[in-house]
Amino acid sequence: MTPNGYPAPPSIDWLMTMPALLVAGVGIVALMVEMFWPRRSNSAIIFLSLIGLAVAGYFTAIQFGMPDGETFARMIVRDRLGLVLQLLLIGIAFISILFSEGYLREKRIPFGEFYPLLLWATSGGMVMIATKSLLIQFIGLEILSIALYVMAGMSRNEAKSEESAIKYFLLGAFASSFFLYGIAFVYGATGGLHLDLIAEAWKADDPSMRNLLLFGFGLILIGLSFKSAFVPFHQWTPDVYQGAPTNVTAFMAAGSKVAAIGALFRVLEASGVMQEFWMPALFWIAIFTMTLGNLVACTQRDVKRTLGYSSIANAGYLLVALLAHFKSPDKVGLQATIFYLVAYSLMTLGAFAVVSLAAKGGKEGTRFHDLAGLYRRAPVAAGLLVVFVASLIGIPPTAGFFGKYFIFLDALQADLAPLAIVLAVNSAISIYYYLGIVRAAFVAEDSPVRPAMSGPVTFGNSLATAICAVGVLGISFVTAPVFEFLAGR
Repeated sequence: MTPNGYPAPPSIDWLMTMPALLVAGVGIVALMVEMFWPRRSNSAIIFLSLIGLAVAGYFTAIQFGMPDGETFARMIVRDRLGLVLQLLLIGIAFISILFSEGYLREKRIPFGEFYPLLLWATSGGMVMIATKSLLIQFIGLEILSIALYVMAGMSRNEAKSEESAIKYFLLGAFASSFFLYGIAFVYGATGGLHLDLIAEAWKADDPSMRNLLLFGFGLILIGLSFKSAFVPFHQWTPDVYQGAPTNVTAFMAAGSKVAAIGALFRVLEASGVMQEFWMPALFWIAIFTMTLGNLVACTQRDVKRTLGYSSIANAGYLLVALLAHFKSPDKVGLQATIFYLVAYSLMTLGAFAVVSLAAKGGKEGTRFHDLAGLYRRAPVAAGLLVVFVASLIGIPPTAGFFGKYFIFLDALQADLAPLAIVLAVNSAISIYYYLGIVRAAFVAEDSPVRPAMSGPVTFGNSLATAICAVGVLGISFVTAPVFEFLAGR
C-alpha cells in the first residue's frame, strides 16, 4: 500500500520486456523516417533497423544467466528457451534486412515501409515466445500475421503477389478465429488466461470442465498448426511462398516457424496433463507432415514452391523433436529442437537469399530453368547454394545433418522409433528434389531468349549468404558447447 492508502503499483522488470518493445519502437521510428526521407534511398531506415535489432539482441543476450522469472502480472516470461528463440528471431530479421534492399530495387518495389513491417512482425513473434498468457500470445500472433499479410502483397503489380496476400489473409484470419475461440473455451474451464491454470483445472477432475479444456486445446492447436504449416493445415504454404516477394518468403519461412514452434511448446508444456489425448494426434500429424511435404516437393518445378513444401517437411521434423521431449522429458531435452531451429533458419535464409538474385528489371524467374547458368554469372552464390542445399538434405558436416541426427536419436530415446524411421526415410526422399535445385544452377543456359538469373550480387546479399554459410558449417564443429549452453550448463 502507498502512504495514501492506495494499492502499490505492480513491480515490473522492464528488462524482460525491453527486447520486444525496442524492436517495435524502432519500427515506429523507422516508419516516421520513411515519411520524410527521400524515396530514392532507404539507407537511413536500413541503418536504423539494423542498429535497433543489434541493441535488442544485446538486451536479450545480457539476460542469460539471470534467474527465470515472470513480470507484467505473470504475462511475460524469462527462461532460456525464450531468450534463445528471441535472439534467433532477431538474427533472422537482421539477415533478412541485409539482402532485402538489392532485391526490392530489382523488383521495382523499394518501399521503405517494408522495414517497419518486418520489425513489427519480429516483435510479434518475440511476444509469442516470451509469454504464458493465451491472450498475449494471441496478440503476438496477430501482430506477426498482420505485418506478414501486408508484406506478402507488396509486389502490387503482380497478380500472384496480390493472390498470395489475399489467400494468406483469409486463411490466416480463419486460423486466428480457431485460436481465439479455443482461448474462450479454455478461459471458461479455467477462469483465467494463464497457461499454468490448465493443469489445475484438469486435476479438479470435473468431466464437463475437462471436455471444455480438450475442445479449447484442440482449437488452439489448429491455430498454431496453421502458422507452423502442419498437415492438414498447410495448404496456404506453397502458394503464399511462391507469390510473395522472395525476401518476405525467407522471413516467413524462418521467422514465422520459430515463433509458431516456440508458442506451440508453451501450450504443450502447459497441457502435459492431457498428453494421452494430444500425443497420438500429433504423432500422426508429424508423420503426414514429413511425408506429404517431401513427396509433393518432388513434383514441383518452381524453386519457391519446392522450398515451401520443404518447409512443411521441416515442420514435421521439428514436431518429432518436440514430441520426443514431451514423451520422455527426463531423457530428452530441448537442445535438439533449438539446434535444428537455428540450423533450419540459417540454411533456409541462405537458400532464399541466393534465389532472390533471380530479380532483375522488375521481373523475377523462380522456376528451375531460370537458375540455369547461375554458376557462370555468380559462381560464389552457386557454391553457397550447394552448401545450403547440402544442409537441407542432411549431408555431413553441415548443421542440417547434425540437427536431423540429434532429432533421430531423441526419437529413439523417447521410444518413438516409428517417427525416427519415417524421418530417416523422408530425408532420403528429399535428396531428389534438393539435388534438382543444385542441378538447375549448374547446367548451362540452353536458350538465350529465356530470362536469365542475372541480378547483381549486392554487398548485403553477399554478407547475408556468408553469415548463413559460416553458421551452417561453423555450428557443426561446436555442437558440444552449443548443447551445453542450450541446456544451461
